[in-house]
Amino acid sequence: MNWFLGLVIAALMVLTLVTLIRGIVAFLATTKAELERPEGSGPSETQLLQNKMMFRRIFYQAAAILVVAVLLFANQK
Repeated sequence: MNWFLGLVIAALMVLTLVTLIRGIVAFLATTKAELERPEGSGPSETQLLQNKMMFRRIFYQAAAILVVAVLLFANQK
């Protein structure tokens, strides 16, 4: 069971890293024109992608923490 939870943790870490990189790329893709958009026009496509990646990263990090807690609880003597 320990090796399985280790694989799950590793997979969640990779997913966290991938979503972090995708969020940074979306942030860097923001243009000056998007920043100077009039108020009330709503979020741009890159802003929506940034937000989506942030929430996914937080989800994967929380899942990894839960798996670590389960692993520690299972190995407690």
